Amino acid sequence: MSITKEVKTKLIDEFKINEKDTGSTEVQIAILTERIKNLSEHFKVHKKDNHSKRGFMALINRRKRLLNYLRRKDFDKYQEVIKRLGLRK
Repeated sequence: MSITKEVKTKLIDEFKINEKDTGSTEVQIAILTERIKNLSEHFKVHKKDNHSKRGFMALINRRKRLLNYLRRKDFDKYQEVIKRLGLRK
């Protein structure tokens, strides 16, 4: 259900702003999106896993707050991140 170190490193390299960036808003949104995708696949098999659904909803809400922050701060980056991650069709 969690993401591997290699996948996380790949996401950081893809969305980082500079060489030492590991925690910018864009990187956090990308990592949360990957975790949400993994959990949604988990729920297709385990429909009654309500304990994990609580954490799943927390991840979704955290990503939503970060997206709202990014939209307020830099709308162009917000649109770019949404397009690259395939959110909000």
